[in-house]
Amino acid sequence: MTDQPNGYYNSEDPELGQEQPLVQHLVELRSRILRCLVAVLIAFACLFYFANDIYSFISEPLRSILPEGSSMIATEITQTFFTPFKLTVVAAIFLAIPYILHQVWGFIAPGLYQHEQKLAIPLLASSVVLFYLGITFAYYVVFPLLFNFFTTIGPDDVSVMPDIHSYLSIVLKLFFAFGIAFEIPIATVLLIWSGISSVASLRKKRPYIIVGCFVVGMLLTPPDVFSQSLLALPMWLLFEAGLLMGGIVAKRKSA
Repeated sequence: MTDQPNGYYNSEDPELGQEQPLVQHLVELRSRILRCLVAVLIAFACLFYFANDIYSFISEPLRSILPEGSSMIATEITQTFFTPFKLTVVAAIFLAIPYILHQVWGFIAPGLYQHEQKLAIPLLASSVVLFYLGITFAYYVVFPLLFNFFTTIGPDDVSVMPDIHSYLSIVLKLFFAFGIAFEIPIATVLLIWSGISSVASLRKKRPYIIVGCFVVGMLLTPPDVFSQSLLALPMWLLFEAGLLMGGIVAKRKSA
């Protein structure tokens, strides 16, 4: 039996011809999208009661270092409701990511070869873990440094009272930035596995990649070497981990 995608087959119905597989795939796609939406709605329904508590938790790195007598403010009346609401929606999506990826995998798996399936499963699982690790790293390491820098650098006669909506916008951008940055090992393995690049080629480009990591670190962290290194060094180490795993994948592929 040859190694071929499980989802490819020929219709023997003369009336339907080749239309039946496409219709079935579209129906399945719609079904999986609806399941993902339902999963997000269920997660949102479970979290909505704790919307204010979730926002309090997310804003703790800033509130804990605000000068005495300062507090966060809402410049519009509706922000006190819609800001925690928006955060809860994003939290529900984050919480449902494993199930969403499970549905994505269930849709694309029949069209993959068996050796591709063996590689895709650990890559999907690793991507979820790395994304969560990036968010955790941002919250516990980057936020305290970043907010401490910006709340102490201003003039002494200026009161620091951050707007809750602006704070949420910055936090979500950083969450996504660090979550995506921690996907570097997955991107490295995919580049090697797909043949777009090789281990030897990426090793030759290591100096440029290290410089790129520090440039990204400079853009996403306070302008000091210590904070910049807190992002650049993990990114570099993640690239090296991806290079190591990519080498193993390349050897198995050529075997």
